[in-house]
Amino acid sequence: MSDPVLLISGAAFTDEERARLEASMPFAFVSGPPDMAALEEGTRKSIRAIAFKGHHALTGAEMDLFPSLGVIANYGVGYDAIDIAAATARGIKVTNTPDVLNDDVADLAVAMLIAQCRNMVAGDALVRSGRWSAGESFPLNRQMSGSTVGIVGLGRIGREIANRLAAFKCEIHYTSRSEKETPGWTYHSSPVEMAKAVDVLVVALVGGKETEGHVSRQVIDALGPRGIVINISRGSTIDEGALLDALEEGRIAGAGLDVFLNEPKVDPRFLKLDNVHLQPHQGSGSVETRRRMAKLQLANIEAFLAGEPLQTPVN
Repeated sequence: MSDPVLLISGAAFTDEERARLEASMPFAFVSGPPDMAALEEGTRKSIRAIAFKGHHALTGAEMDLFPSLGVIANYGVGYDAIDIAAATARGIKVTNTPDVLNDDVADLAVAMLIAQCRNMVAGDALVRSGRWSAGESFPLNRQMSGSTVGIVGLGRIGREIANRLAAFKCEIHYTSRSEKETPGWTYHSSPVEMAKAVDVLVVALVGGKETEGHVSRQVIDALGPRGIVINISRGSTIDEGALLDALEEGRIAGAGLDVFLNEPKVDPRFLKLDNVHLQPHQGSGSVETRRRMAKLQLANIEAFLAGEPLQTPVN
């Protein structure tokens, strides 16, 4: 076998994803960044590309192990585990897999909002338990259509969410780095001011240091007692302690969360609440979307090795 030019880094790769990468070119495999230093020096010298999947930090120290490294192709739209500044300083390109997952993530955001408003998990439990057939009634819940919704971050995914909710006759507000061209949606420069104006807050920010705690205690407090928080971005974008306090004290109505701090180790306080809808970070979790993500990751690697423009560069 020829010297490997590709390092597959990530125990989370599925068998199909690994097989596609392994069939494409000579490769080496590690479970994640902590195992990179254990590779033989000759292997490390020959690596030109890393196919990366996971949340363990990939820093400049790991990059320096590979003197020929030119590209890190991330599986996923969020690349906060990769030190982009370190990669740029070393002339290493980073790519991600945007757009192909927009629909799935937006679908889940809307689904969680409907599930939260209509208390669908409790409804399912009532039927399964036999209590409904025994005569127990289900309480009236809350209409989702026509809600006033604020989108925190009107990027690719945020816009898809807004488009879907507009079809549900919702009034759309948004915050973003700058005002954008929209079909008459209301722009706010401050997330606190937007929270005062809406009943539902949907968080669709990118992760990383810049957005850490962006949805602060002040934002959550401004939402008020009818407020619902939906988060499909990263757990770090919300002050999770402040969110838990507000949920426990009934200062907001509820939340639908696909992401958490320190996931998959979810704060046990969430598990005691009946006003939250919890999901296991499955925003892009359909067979079709994950296959498109894997193919785009490989396409970026192949483009780099062929000296062609990268399809979805980050830096």
